[in-house]
Amino acid sequence: MIIMPVKEGENIERALKKFKRKYERTGVLKELRARQYFTKPSIAKREKMAHAIYVEKLHREEAE
Repeated sequence: MIIMPVKEGENIERALKKFKRKYERTGVLKELRARQYFTKPSIAKREKMAHAIYVEKLHREEAE
């Protein structure tokens, strides 16, 4: 459950924007979409490895 303290006199649009940002950071929607279909463990492992290689490549290019 997300708790959003709203200050006195705060604009409702601003509070809603803060809520949406906080909701996105929790990763609930991302997890929900991932659970809609089954991925075989071997495919999940392959995707995770490909992502790790991609991130490592970015870090190496950044260091140069």
